[in-house]
Amino acid sequence: MSALLCAMMAPLFVSCHMLDEENYGNPTSEDMLAKEENVVLLVGQAYADVKWLHDHWGYWGVASLTADECICPVRVPGEHWSDGGYWKNLNTHKWNEFGDAFKNIWNTTIQGAVLCNKLLDALEANKANMSVEFYNQYTAELKVLRSYYYYMLFDCFGRIPYLEAYIDVTEPLMEPQAVWAHLVTCLELNAPNLPIVNDANRASFYGRCSQGMAYALLARLYLNAESFGCTPENVNSVKSDEKAEKSLLEEAGINISAPTDFYTNAVRCCDKVIDSGSYTIESDFFSNFLIKNENSKENIFVIVEDGNADFDYRDYAGSMANKLRVTMLTLHYCHQKTWNLIEKPWNGFCARPKFLERYNLRDVRGPGDEGLGTKNTKRWGWFVGPIYDEKGEKLLKDENDSLAIIRPEIESLDEATWNDGARMLKYEVDKTKTYKYCENDFVLLRYADVLWMKEEAIMRGGTGISGISSTDFQKMLTRTFAYEADPKAAYLAAYGDPSGWTLDMILDERGREFAWENIRRRDLIRFDKYSDPTYVQYVAAREPFRKWFPIPYSVLEKGKRDENGKPIWTQNEGY
Repeated sequence: MSALLCAMMAPLFVSCHMLDEENYGNPTSEDMLAKEENVVLLVGQAYADVKWLHDHWGYWGVASLTADECICPVRVPGEHWSDGGYWKNLNTHKWNEFGDAFKNIWNTTIQGAVLCNKLLDALEANKANMSVEFYNQYTAELKVLRSYYYYMLFDCFGRIPYLEAYIDVTEPLMEPQAVWAHLVTCLELNAPNLPIVNDANRASFYGRCSQGMAYALLARLYLNAESFGCTPENVNSVKSDEKAEKSLLEEAGINISAPTDFYTNAVRCCDKVIDSGSYTIESDFFSNFLIKNENSKENIFVIVEDGNADFDYRDYAGSMANKLRVTMLTLHYCHQKTWNLIEKPWNGFCARPKFLERYNLRDVRGPGDEGLGTKNTKRWGWFVGPIYDEKGEKLLKDENDSLAIIRPEIESLDEATWNDGARMLKYEVDKTKTYKYCENDFVLLRYADVLWMKEEAIMRGGTGISGISSTDFQKMLTRTFAYEADPKAAYLAAYGDPSGWTLDMILDERGREFAWENIRRRDLIRFDKYSDPTYVQYVAAREPFRKWFPIPYSVLEKGKRDENGKPIWTQNEGY
């Protein structure tokens, strides 16, 4: 048994000493890896780094704050959330290669991918002790999870150190079209070996890679291919190695001969998820974001949370944590007293004012029209209005002796008041002092996204049959006006019939539906709105190079050099 496997097996109630040559009757590594429950635990360790993706000092922070859906202004008095202009630079697209989040994203995603490669080596070493089906399923799970880590890294930086083996090698960063081709090929080859989720096995594969998860991720890759800089010509030029006669995609049987093929393949992958019967649209929009949201049949892939577990802090700047802290980030300080919260919220992140204009006042996903704040009788996706005491009698004041009345407007990025900006409320808030942090499992992939991706791909030229008239699609629309006597008529009156929409109307609906779900930034890039000052408020001018983030300075500074002393890894264009 290798030292690597010994280290990986440590948590599985067996010490490395038990696997020495003289085992005195104790189980060997071969015995252990022949049992599915042990392999499940071993492979499960590879999910640890997924939890860093929803931190505000990580992927979620840069994906949300650089889009039109989120802002973190400096709040005065007190210069709260100033942090040397860090958050403002993200909001105004003036970031540079020294941003903490870029380093965090780079380190944690690569760490997750490397661990997947380590574990793949361990399974390969014990392949003879497993059935073919058993081996294929768990290697596929690791390869798909590795693809997810690389996808998040790729989505940020474009040029990344993509590796499918556990080796210590430094080569030039792989170009975006090559990364895309490798990710698509890996997912296409491994998705069929993953389990199809059903009611009998749903709990077993909760928070893990399934066939539906793999095809949903593939759909994203195909739908966004052109926004990644992919063309039929450059993706078909990618080969597995220099000696290969065919392109990588050709070897995998993937045909991209025209730009519309990207979208036809996106439709195909969406249909794989739809036709599986694994998922359905929940009747209540908010059921996907409950404190106990594990029963949602709409959520495809989530980060499983434990609201009472201790933080696992990183040692570098930014105080990154593997806990969901969306409640802490967005709620006002006074919400602690009203809602009996264990921790005092941080009164930071909120909605950009223009983003809220996309919601009809009776759309449950928006701030609503009750205007009663904590005395609202219905649940809405954003909080605005007065904050009363827990009995709903007295309007609270903050430490500045100002009445706590949240308004959607923001005075300015540099001098916002403590009350400025609507607060995210679609994730249910624990008002019972049961959980210190968010117990809600964070949604990474949702069935509603699959349905909308399919319609957009068809509109962009993909071949397929629209699903707008389907039961699930109609339920997705009408639940957003759940408080109306005729929800369907209310939706149509507010937004019109989706069968007659333009692409920009789909973009607006995706904003309403998927706010703060790690989706908006890439959506805006795909629609060429990401650096549009008229769309993303407070951005001064278009700078197209910012569709990629800069390679972190610390990464390049410590990078290896070739025999001529030149850095092997180079910075992205524009930085």
